[in-house]
Amino acid sequence: MTSHSAVLITGASTGIGSIYADRFARRGHDLVLVARDKARLETLAARLRAETGAVVDILPADLTQSGDLAVVEARLREDAKIETLINNAGAALSGPFIDQSTDDVARLVNLNTTALVRLASAIAPRLAHAGKGAIVNIGSVVGLAPEFGMSVYGATKAFVLFLSQGLSLELTPKGVYVQAVLPAGTRTEIWKRAGIDISSMPDLMQVDELVDAALAGFDRRELVTIPPLHDAARWEVLNTARQALVADIRQAHVAERYRTTA
Repeated sequence: MTSHSAVLITGASTGIGSIYADRFARRGHDLVLVARDKARLETLAARLRAETGAVVDILPADLTQSGDLAVVEARLREDAKIETLINNAGAALSGPFIDQSTDDVARLVNLNTTALVRLASAIAPRLAHAGKGAIVNIGSVVGLAPEFGMSVYGATKAFVLFLSQGLSLELTPKGVYVQAVLPAGTRTEIWKRAGIDISSMPDLMQVDELVDAALAGFDRRELVTIPPLHDAARWEVLNTARQALVADIRQAHVAERYRTTA
């Protein structure tokens, strides 16, 4: 990526997205900032223009709305200056699955998975043709652990990890870098919007610490970056075990333990 290439960041008005915007602007990149809150986007854009000299465009959009999503997709397809997509927009839901409304569940899945994969799909062919660029998908450690009790949210984040791994296999040979970032609990507005009291969660990570760690992984070209994981070998053990399991799947016949006797 050139020093003046642009980065499109979703969920950019606050939290993780706004810190990514700050960091990439200070690295010399121009920005396209996407979020629902136009006023916050304008305030952030004005500050970054003044402090860094970056060219900052704002693109107010609700990614759960098909018309707004189509506008962002078109920008990713058509603007050759955009070489990096930060797929950060997302939401959570509080409470057990049986207490969540079907409409709320559908909106969550739409934002966390459908919008994310559509945006990746919009930019990936152009990046592959150019032989450069990056797609960063923000997942969560919850996607590794049903035990956390956030079944739908965790399922969407498991999707993000799997998608990133698959896209990496396809796009890395074409010169496009794909990164999945898996935060643990981070001090952002996602909790308040989900109706979760963060005063009961004292160990949340600060946003700037999370993003700086994610960018360290970005610079190292890690496929999976887990900022709160202190022993990196644990991820390698898990991934190696997964690959061994896949290698042991033989589709021609069922496993011996499932054979029934007359």
